[in-house]
Order: sequence, then structure tokens, then C-alpha cells
Amino acid sequence: MTDTARTARAGVPERPTLDGLEESWARRWQEEGTYAFDRSKQRKDVYAIDTPPPTVSGELHMGHVYSYTHTDTVARYQRMRGKAVFYPMGWDDNGLPTERRVQNVYGVRCDPALPYDPVWRPPATPVDDAARRDPTPISRRNFIELCEQLTVTDEQAFEALWRRLGLSVDWSLTYTTIGRIARATSQRAFVRNLRRGEAYQSEAPTLWDVGFATAVAQAELEDRERPGAYHRLRFVASGGREVLIDTTRPELLPACVALVCHPDDERYADLVGGTVHTPLFGVEVPLHAHPLADPAKGTGVAMASTFGDLTDVTWWRELRLPTRVVIGRDGRLLAEPPAGVPAQPYAALAGQTVNGARREIVGMLADAGDLIGEPRPITHPVKFYERGDRPLEIVSTRQWYLRNGGRDDALRATLLARGEELHWVPAHMKHRYDHWVGGLTGDWLVSRQRFFGVPVPVWYRLDDIGEPDWSHPLTADESALPVDPSSDPAPGYDESQRGQPGGFVGDPDVLDTWATSSLTPQIVGGWETDPDLFATIFPMDLRPQGQEIIRTWLFDTVVRSHFEHGVLPWRDTVLSGWILDPNHKKMAKSKGNVVTPLALLEQHGSDAVRYWAASGKPGMDLVFDAAQIKIGRRLATKLLNASKFALGLGAADALRAPYDTARLTPRRDLELSATAPLDRAMLAELATVVAAASTAFDAYDHTAALQVTEAFFWRFCDDYIELVKERAYGTGAAADSARAALASALSVQLRLFAPVLPYVTEEVWSWWRYGSVHRAPWPTTHEVARSIEGSGDPALLRLAGDALSQVRRAKSERKLSMKAEVPLAEALGPAALLEQLTLVADDLRAAGRIGKLDLLPDRTPELVIACAF
Repeated sequence: MTDTARTARAGVPERPTLDGLEESWARRWQEEGTYAFDRSKQRKDVYAIDTPPPTVSGELHMGHVYSYTHTDTVARYQRMRGKAVFYPMGWDDNGLPTERRVQNVYGVRCDPALPYDPVWRPPATPVDDAARRDPTPISRRNFIELCEQLTVTDEQAFEALWRRLGLSVDWSLTYTTIGRIARATSQRAFVRNLRRGEAYQSEAPTLWDVGFATAVAQAELEDRERPGAYHRLRFVASGGREVLIDTTRPELLPACVALVCHPDDERYADLVGGTVHTPLFGVEVPLHAHPLADPAKGTGVAMASTFGDLTDVTWWRELRLPTRVVIGRDGRLLAEPPAGVPAQPYAALAGQTVNGARREIVGMLADAGDLIGEPRPITHPVKFYERGDRPLEIVSTRQWYLRNGGRDDALRATLLARGEELHWVPAHMKHRYDHWVGGLTGDWLVSRQRFFGVPVPVWYRLDDIGEPDWSHPLTADESALPVDPSSDPAPGYDESQRGQPGGFVGDPDVLDTWATSSLTPQIVGGWETDPDLFATIFPMDLRPQGQEIIRTWLFDTVVRSHFEHGVLPWRDTVLSGWILDPNHKKMAKSKGNVVTPLALLEQHGSDAVRYWAASGKPGMDLVFDAAQIKIGRRLATKLLNASKFALGLGAADALRAPYDTARLTPRRDLELSATAPLDRAMLAELATVVAAASTAFDAYDHTAALQVTEAFFWRFCDDYIELVKERAYGTGAAADSARAALASALSVQLRLFAPVLPYVTEEVWSWWRYGSVHRAPWPTTHEVARSIEGSGDPALLRLAGDALSQVRRAKSERKLSMKAEVPLAEALGPAALLEQLTLVADDLRAAGRIGKLDLLPDRTPELVIACAF
């Protein structure tokens, strides 16, 4: 039988290609429901993934491809292990990133005081920098509509890219963090937190981003090195003694409420408990001792103001200091001085920006002789909101908080214990969780002064003079959720009573985006709306995510699940590493060194890009390397061509005959098996590969699984196929053995590669097998052993491969074709080794085109094949 006949009967295309596989197979997978979740399964037969919802306020980059590919390999492996895989996709589309993107794209800003304009339309194209600097004010409702419009467009682009990458997501489970279900879920959880006393409202010092005009939580902070200067100021104690302090924020002098030294600092021991007078303003303030004062820093005594930094907040709280706030929410000094501060010197500072006030007061201090020496330049860490571009201020505001152990040692200990229950991959990532929880200094601030988010579901009664009753918030019945207090009246009231004495007012704030994202298992799992589904998937099996959001998404989800359900939300968490540029710097949009994936997917194919991603283990940083993608392309191409060749040798026939096409089930009674020593050896080694790959995938080590599979595949192509192809072309028992081995090996290897290379494996599988390779059962050592008659020795394949390699090398050194005849070859080596070689001698002679093979035992300590031409 000719190759052409075999190939045509096996359904193999004449010229297999990787091009176009993504489009055709992605469409078929969707049409055929290949990755649809089976709701009929019981919990023990389900594998549920709490997929990270990416922020849709920009472009996906290779870091996303890296981590999401890792998760997809898990989903595909578990599906082939017989699990019904719950694998949703969400879009994190509410919050500051979306608002900023809308502002930049359309040159608008939200002004809640403006009425809704139903005919207003945004610019048809993105605006220029001038429009961004002078944005058009629009109503809150118009602004939210614009946010919704833009996120839909972004989500469509994201979904198209994820589909091309081959994520085996059930797209019918897709959700958004601003959608109706998410809003109702987030508000329901908050209302229950409030009723149980886990959520509370407080007027307190708040980290404030002036640019975004919103409060910021501790988890969203980052330190950035910024230039500054120490200014030495002269205070005067009772009796005329000078007390010098160094400060980087002289503009906060009118907010000074105390000086603080260390309890053990003898230099100031006699002043502790007394008072000093501030320069310029002459305000009398106490001098306290507190362990947070550093005697080695500056003069050893510090100015405590309300508020310059988080240490000021600690001193204010623990030393019970008064409050003198001078910086407003707009980042400017207030128009009026705080109580007790003289108006005349303050007038020069009123209304100025922080930097302007600093320059002004430094000049005033110098003129008064209270600035000692010149300012000393320094570089120091300054607190920023992680998405902001201006240093944070601390202002006094009324905010909503959720208890998280920051002020409750018992709750902190409980949440640390939850971390012990969780299985961490890699294990060392757990210390980040412990460090974060152990270092919390306050509860979770969950309210934000923004617009595009889940509204805080609370109203307040107004008394007879129109003042709100903060201590008794009104909440809606859960059946009415979601609600928007800015447009929906409070329960028991009508809209005409809004803002009127004796009426109500809605809470104007929205919830922090993490307050909603921390409920992704509940949002996608149908908590309280689909109890059967929720019981089937919760607690979930896996939380894959980035290491940088352990302190936010992971910890916050643990907190919410602990309060609501009393359990961990998932069993395992797998943390991603960073993607580094060629200079080993972390890729980040802010650094301008990110690589976007679309062009790479189009140029090299999705399997090649996935191969690059799978070469990095969980938690491991990976340098972006286009050469690795090219290697992946070469592997996928080889898999196509080698599969075509193996099927052309008759591998398809070996499995087609024993298949009951009516029932689409194997006929085990008619299966062929491998009987020849070389075939048994190859399959015996393949069994070890199956065991190793399975163990690796069970441990979330897709990289090890890929490595062991790929190493065997190249040996299978370069050695086994070459050794066996002449025999496979023949007839009789030896040929049947070769074809049976080829069929088994190809079937198993396609399934081993399938989690990483979904497109090429599906393509090859379709040439000769029924159904989808991604719904086929994961191979087992028992399956491989069943295709062997007797047993096999993997060492025999390596021995035959070594011998063939030496023959090839001899031809190459003489610049001969690999098809050149070798009239005589002598095999030298230990007798036991040559005795083993006799088992594969016929295959070696055929593959090497050896006329005569002589065995010369005990002439050399290792195998040597000497060729005579």
C-alpha cells in the first residue's frame, strides 16, 4: 500500500499547516460546546476555578498571556481527568482605571451637579492632549453611560484575544464586576457585613489621592523615591530653651499639635510633659515621648501634625492629640486656619497648593530667623496610590470600613490560620500573606469618592434641620438589590423627600473595586440566586493570580468568605511570576517596556506563544524571549509532520479496526498490541513519561510535564520512527506490532501535549480519532501497559537510539546521505549490552541501511558502532 493511499484513508491533509487553526478550531469548540460546564455533576466530580477578571482599561500584555496560559493548562488537564471544569471569565470594569481611561479617551470629567443630558454624545474619535487638559464636564449618569460603552468595546477585544490564545473558558459563564449580578452580590454582602457589625462608618484620618479625589486603602499604597529636603526649624520651650526639629513638610507647621521624642532620649527627658511654642504662629504645643520617634533621625525630636504621614496618625490616636487640619480634599491649604492658629501669618498660605505653601512658609521662616541653615536635599520614600501620580495627603473624612484584623488581634490570628489552611504554589509565597496580615495597621477602607462603581447601598435620615443621622443608616431589603441611593429613594420614602428636612439623603460613595472583586466566587457561582450551582462549585478548587495582589484580591476574598461562609473560598492558590524584559526588568506599562501579544500570535501561532508561557513555572519570573516562541512553533510543526508520517505508516489502521463506529467506543477484544522488543521498549518508556507528566500536573507544574513530554517526543521522532518505519511498511506480526505501537504512542502523546498545545493536537486528533482530544481521557500508565504484550525495557530504546546515532554520525562525517548504504558495521561493547542490541538488530540494520552487522563483545567498555564504507 502506498503512502498516498494510507494518508488519504487516514484523513490526513496532503500539506498540513498550522496556519488558520486558531480560527477554525475556536469556532468549532464554541459551536460544539467543547468546554461547556456540565451542571449535572456532583461536587466531587467538579473542578472549579476562580479565574482572575482582568481590568479592561487598557491592553492585554504578555504578562497576562503568561499567567492565563498556566491556568488554562490546569483546566484542560482536569477536564481530561474526567472533571466537569467550571472555568469562567470575568471582566473587572468598574473603578478608577475605567474612569481614567474614559477621561483620557473622550476628554470629559464627571460633574455630579449637572443634570442628565439624554442627547449628549461623546466625540467620535479619541481627543487630543488639549481636550484632556480642559475636559468637558458631563453629568454623573452621562459619565457612567460612557464608561459602560467603552468597557463593552474593550471586553470584546479582550475576549477575541483570549479565544485566539485558546483559553478553554466556558464563555456562557462570563460576568462583569459592574453588571447587575455583581452589583447585587456586592451590595448583599456589604449589607450583611453591616448587620453583623463587620462593616462600620467612621470619621477618621484618611489617605487621600488629590488627583483622583478619593480615599485610598492601605493595600493600594506604594512607596516611590522622591526628592525632598530637610528644613531645620526653631521651636522655643518654656524658659527660652530652643528645640530644633527637622521636617520635610514645613508647610504643615500650622497643623502642628505636638513635638515627639523617644522615651529613652536623655537630651529631651526634662522637656517631656512640658510645652513649646511653634515658630511663626506661636502656638503652644506639648512635647511627648513615644517609641516611634527615632533618636538617630535628625535632631531626635519630630513635629507631629495632623496629618503629614501615617506616623502622625499613630501619634494623634495613641497620644490623644487635638486635630488641626490644614489641607483640603483638593490638595490646597484651607481658606481658614484651624482653631487656635493666628489668622495673620496663615493668610499667606491659604488656598495655595502644597508645593506653593512650602515655598512661601520657608521664606517666612527665613525672614523670621526660625529657619536654621539651608534646606538639606534628600531622597526619601513617599506614599502614592498605586495608580496615582501625586503624593497622597491625609485628610479627615467619613468613610466605610470592613474589619480585617488590622485592629482586632483575634480576627488577625483567625485570618492567619486561614492562610495555613490554604495550599500555596509555590509554597514560599505564603510568607507574603503572613507578612501582610501581620503588618496591618487598620481596617479595610472600602468606600470611594468616585462614580463608576457599585454604590454603597445606604441612605441616611435627615433631622428637622436637614442634618444626616450617620449612626443609623438605612438599608434596602435584599430582594430589592441592586440599588443606587443617588437615584433610588430610601425604603419608606419617596423621591420628593430627598434632601429635605425630615426626609433622606443617599450615600454618594461607591465601593472599592476590591470590595466587589473579593466576591468573584459568589458572583459567578450564583450565591443566593442559584443555590444548586453554588453548592456544586463552592468552595472552589483553585485561585490562580498574580503575586502582587496577594494583599488585595487573595486576602480580601479570604476575609469575605470567612465572614459569610466560615470557610476558605478555595483549596489551592497558584501564584504567577513576573515577565521580564531582556534587561531583566519587570515589564510594566509605566516603564514602556511591555510587549503586546496579538502580533506574536499572528506571526507564530497560538501554540507557539503558549509553549513560551508554559516554559515558566508558577511563581517563576520569566524573561520574554521571542526565540523560545520560535522553538514552540518548531515543536508544533514537527508534531504535525511526524503525526502525518506515523499515520502514513499505518498507525491509524491499528486503532480504526477495533473501533465500533456505531457506538463510538473501542473494541478491546480486537485491539492490536506491541509484541516486538523495540516497540515494547518505546511504550514502556512512554509509560514513565505519562506517570511523570501526571504527577507534575497534579502538582501544578506544567513546565515539568511539558519538558518530560517534549524530550520523549523528540526521541520518538528522531530514533523510534526512524528505527521502525521499514518494519511498519511491511506485513505480518512484526508490522502489526509497529503500527500498534505507533498508534498508541501518537494517541498518548497528543493527549500529553494537549493542555499546552491545544490547536495542533486537536487538528491531528481530528485526522484519525473521534470527538475532541480535549474531551478524551487523560492517558494512564495502565492504558499504555495494556498495549504491550508482556513488558518492555526503556533502556532498549535508548540503546537502539545510541547505535543509530553513531551510524548517522559516521555518514555525516563522510558527507554521505543518510540513505547511503553501510556494507559492514561492527558493534563493539560489553557482551550483555550487545546481547540486548540483538533484540533490535533488524530495526537497526534497516534504519541505518546496514548490509552486515557484526557483534564483537567485550572489546570496549561502552557501545561503539564502527562503519565500513
